[in-house]
Amino acid sequence: MKLHTAVLAALALCCGACSSDSKNDEPLNPVEPPKHNYPELIEITDEWKAYHPGNVSFRIESPNTAGAKIYKTIVPAPDTYIKDNARRVLQTLYYSPDDENIPDIKTIEYVVRSFDGVSYKSGSGSYIRIDYSTDWIEKSYVGKDVQRVDYETRGVLYHELTHAYQLEPKNCGSYNDGGEFWAFIEGMADAVRVACGCFEQDFDSEDRPRGGNWMDGYRYVGYFVYWLQLNKDENFIRKFNASANELDTWSFDAAMKHVLGDKEENSVSSLWNEYQKAVGDR
Repeated sequence: MKLHTAVLAALALCCGACSSDSKNDEPLNPVEPPKHNYPELIEITDEWKAYHPGNVSFRIESPNTAGAKIYKTIVPAPDTYIKDNARRVLQTLYYSPDDENIPDIKTIEYVVRSFDGVSYKSGSGSYIRIDYSTDWIEKSYVGKDVQRVDYETRGVLYHELTHAYQLEPKNCGSYNDGGEFWAFIEGMADAVRVACGCFEQDFDSEDRPRGGNWMDGYRYVGYFVYWLQLNKDENFIRKFNASANELDTWSFDAAMKHVLGDKEENSVSSLWNEYQKAVGDR
């Protein structure tokens, strides 16, 4: 995920000019080399290149913040950026654009503004909205590493776009009760983020949380699901997503057996124990 020299130079000029807008007035000057070799973008397959993921309505509501100016330099063409990353999410969740279960998103409203937080998705049906924090963009500018901001921005977008296009499990509670529904929704969003390369795919990485449980959602589930895709079924993420529609009463245990076979070794507790031993947590 390398930025071209011209983009880096432009960002240097931009950040030098906008440092007084930063909340802590710390000069932003990307003079230091990147601290990490970030992965290249995953390729959009031919069958997804022509897919229309929805119309993008983009705006920046806090244009004078340093975070907004960094964002505009890293993402000079937001319409293309958002649509292409939506296609990467879709090809991770579904086999083909012909899948009738893909949500029919008509409009993706994307708002960059100042608020205390990172990002969130709202809306439903054919309309979704994603808000992304300029405050978080500034915080992501750690060590004046421009590529880190690009890596983080794309990863956050993968997570939120997964919420737009993923299927929702049935008869297993609601998002707000913090149970299996919630753990699936947030876990799948981070699984797609890992699979798309915007969390470290090395299980020894600090990105992967240690211990925990599949009910802890987010990266706990995200890395677990990614491990299952690497070690049990190369299409696990797609099949796990589809299980939300295919099971009348969804649960982690039922979904694991639905995808991998109705055997005790495929119970969620058995698979979790196997995963924990394989990654060295037990």
